[in-house]
Amino acid sequence: MNENQPAHKETKSLGEIPISILDLAPVIVGGTPADSFRRSLDLAQHAEQWGYKRYWLAEHHNMPGIASSATSLVIGHIAAGTSSIRVGSGGIMLPNHAPLVIAEQFGTLESMYPGRIDLGLGRAPGSDQPAARALRRGLGSDGHDFPELLSELRGYLNPSQYQGVPGVRAIPGEGLNIPIWLLGSSGFSAQLAGQLGLPFAFASHFAPDYLLPALDLYRSSFRPSEVLDKPHVMVGINIITADTDEEARRLATSQQQQFLNIVRGRPGMLNPPVDSMEPLWTPQEKAYVHNSLRFSVAGSKDTVRERLQVLLEQTGADEWIVAGQIYDHQARLKSYHLLSKAVKEG
Repeated sequence: MNENQPAHKETKSLGEIPISILDLAPVIVGGTPADSFRRSLDLAQHAEQWGYKRYWLAEHHNMPGIASSATSLVIGHIAAGTSSIRVGSGGIMLPNHAPLVIAEQFGTLESMYPGRIDLGLGRAPGSDQPAARALRRGLGSDGHDFPELLSELRGYLNPSQYQGVPGVRAIPGEGLNIPIWLLGSSGFSAQLAGQLGLPFAFASHFAPDYLLPALDLYRSSFRPSEVLDKPHVMVGINIITADTDEEARRLATSQQQQFLNIVRGRPGMLNPPVDSMEPLWTPQEKAYVHNSLRFSVAGSKDTVRERLQVLLEQTGADEWIVAGQIYDHQARLKSYHLLSKAVKEG
């Protein structure tokens, strides 16, 4: 599908689309994970006031710039400090864990914060090979067993419809209504989510090449279920908003530096913005980073609104979930505040 062609015929207005936050709990240069958790809670409390629907955190390991490795614990921290916003995982990398443990952890969260917990699941390791070994994940594991792990997990939560391990119960967890989302950056989870009738979230904030094909695959393979009667898509994007396009583009250089470090195999803490990226990357690295971030948006409120409208026409998204790696916490708060206004005015 051509990126300039609409992926979905249904016409929606920007103001109708719920918007959420994907927090990578960035550890900035000069900061600590403890600082990250305080800032994440502050952002979540503001997001609740600004009308964001969900606040999700992602499982990553062996990455100095991301503090949310113990994802369930951070979800509990955010849920405890808020009152209405939904809090969840974007996502838990299920093959890293025993399904029983995840059922118990999220059963505990749902018992503590009823009606507010989401369980987004991915099949990637969320780490490099040494960390995968440390997690006791076999090097031959490519996520092929994800459907079986998912089925087992659903069996613990809803034993009347699905099969876990006979004789084993998730307490707490059993019988609780914890919405499950499948997350993906390729077609595997898109097709599985469609076949199971589950909501699907695509990570176009780092995998833009497969966004539109994956959404097509999800919709074409969708089968109605007790969860959904029609497809439901959340699109993950990077958005950085500021008073001017120039300031937003400058703030976005922190994110560009982070992607550049990943390309070089040297992930690190989130760096301050710079006036120009040109001294920092080669032409080949620049092209790679720009391609990886091509669905990202950095601009003023008006620019962001215009770009989101185009993305809505291309994707037919039912929800947005937005990441924004911004070094300065006040600028990060302002970015999400301006974004909420841009969407409401859309």
